[in-house]
Amino acid sequence: YSISPENKYFSVSFGSRSEDDKYLELVLEKPVDREEHAEMSFSIIAEDGGSPARSCTTQVQIVILDANDNAPSFTKEVYIAKVLENMPEGSVVLNVLATDQDAGVNGDISYQLSQAVGQSDSTFVIDPRTGEIKLTKPLDFEESEHHEIRVRATDGGGLSAICKVLVEVVDVNDNAPELAVSSFSSPLPENTAPGTVVALFTVRDRDSGANGKISCALHDQLFFSLRPAYKNYYELVTVSTLDREHTAQYVLRVTAADAGSPPLTSTHTFTVDISDVNDNAPVFNQTSYTMYVRENNVPSVLVGAVSAADADEGLNAKVTYSLAPGPAAERPSCSCISVNSENGHVFVLRPLDYERLKHTEVTVSASDAGSPPLRANVTVRLVVLDENDNAPLVLYPAQDSSPASSELVPVAAQAGYLITKVVAVDADSAQNSWLSYHLLRATEPGLFSVAVQSGEVRLKRPVTERDSVKHKLLVLVTDNGKPPLSATAALSALVLKDFSDVRLPHSSPPADEHGDSLTTSLIISLVFVSLLFLVSSAVFVARKVCKSKELKAAHVLYGADNLQSGLADAAAAGTLPRAYCYEISLTTGSANSEFQFLKPILPSLPAQPCATGQGPEQHEQHFPCVPVSTEDTAPDNAGTLSAGQFN
Repeated sequence: YSISPENKYFSVSFGSRSEDDKYLELVLEKPVDREEHAEMSFSIIAEDGGSPARSCTTQVQIVILDANDNAPSFTKEVYIAKVLENMPEGSVVLNVLATDQDAGVNGDISYQLSQAVGQSDSTFVIDPRTGEIKLTKPLDFEESEHHEIRVRATDGGGLSAICKVLVEVVDVNDNAPELAVSSFSSPLPENTAPGTVVALFTVRDRDSGANGKISCALHDQLFFSLRPAYKNYYELVTVSTLDREHTAQYVLRVTAADAGSPPLTSTHTFTVDISDVNDNAPVFNQTSYTMYVRENNVPSVLVGAVSAADADEGLNAKVTYSLAPGPAAERPSCSCISVNSENGHVFVLRPLDYERLKHTEVTVSASDAGSPPLRANVTVRLVVLDENDNAPLVLYPAQDSSPASSELVPVAAQAGYLITKVVAVDADSAQNSWLSYHLLRATEPGLFSVAVQSGEVRLKRPVTERDSVKHKLLVLVTDNGKPPLSATAALSALVLKDFSDVRLPHSSPPADEHGDSLTTSLIISLVFVSLLFLVSSAVFVARKVCKSKELKAAHVLYGADNLQSGLADAAAAGTLPRAYCYEISLTTGSANSEFQFLKPILPSLPAQPCATGQGPEQHEQHFPCVPVSTEDTAPDNAGTLSAGQFN
């Protein structure tokens, strides 16, 4: 047996212990190193003793197992790291690295801190697998400028190695300036004079050199400013007048900065409250107020409110209300108005009448509780609203205790003939005084009509023989209020046969005070012409009687059928001022007459002599005078007399 010559570590040993017991051994000639050759491969040749010799070959693979014969080894004996003192917790300082040539467990390395010089072990921590060293807390250059630690690397077989780690702390500007307040005044009155010291404070920095040099600044320098006092002392002072109503509180930020790179700053906030001074008078939310109340109101009714605000606060802003006295030259204000001193509610103390007081004005004063108090005035106008509390008043025809007037209507009047006009007024205003007229009741409803707006009473149709001589009408006058109020006007109409629109003087309606002056002149002219006509007729009749030489038959007639009834009604209505006598002259032998006469209404009354106007030497004929009856019953004993002429 033989082994391939390139193999230096193994040899072949063979022999026999007996004829049947032969052996072959592979012998290690010198130690092997796994780190140099982890595996070896060679051939063993077996050759016999024949000639020629025969042989065969087998391949042998040798795997060398590891032994922990190598300790870990660091890449450096001393590691140096520089760390800023403001590095946060968990920051990586550096990584240490150790190697082990062994394999498997023998080559697995773990790291741990072996020693920390000048610093507790709690400052640093190392990752046992990666060798990464981290900070457990920030470093402080002012406490220690460097740190020395030792790191041990151990393999799985127990072999270890140690290295040194030097950590140098680099100083940074990590100390911000500090501000300490010595004195501070708050609140400040809003009338504080400029230049008043509000606060005194000092600043310092733990750093040295440029990092310890401090400068201070105030963000808002419109009303306040900083003024250096002594060394690191500063004063916070006012520079202008303060106004609490504009700004009630000032938040001032003072910033102190050092000269480091980058510079560190610290900010201190001063909250300055401004106390109130009574420098603002109350102000009403309106320049004037107009309030409304309906007449006939209940006493102490609320009609509105005034409101004033004061920009001050506290007692300076507490507003009270009162009625201010008016100027002495003006008419005193209405005493029916009251104002609540606390809330400004305005009340009307007693019922008002629109017809007596349509509006009034008072002055309301608002005063604060400051010292001295400030006040403001405002005008309150109270307008009384009309209620429909006045019924229409009929002016014509008069509705007093005297008998109702009668209107004369000619028989020949056509439809639309104006009989009279009902005149009425209403003390209310606006729509409450709008009047409408309606025919409420009439003897002949179909004969008359009343204009709704003007109150004119007219014929609705021509008069017929079937119509009565006397008619009574009741006109309803209604206003336009809610609910409406009304009044009635009673009047009479007499239908006359031989009169054409004759009006007795006092039966004419009084001129409307709001009417046209031309209408009044026409009425006066009509009355004058009527009187002149009556006087002329009377003179003519008297003259005819005096010239009559012979009268064989003389009878006092009481009037034609329609005339007599009409005169009686007129007398009853009070439209005839006095009694009248009528004379009738008839010629002898008059057989026919176109007049129809009535028999005496009151035959039992004695006849009164009626003068004919002749002198005492002349023959005086006496005719009975007819007293006007107040009864409106038409006589039924009408007869026809033979007469010559009726004057």
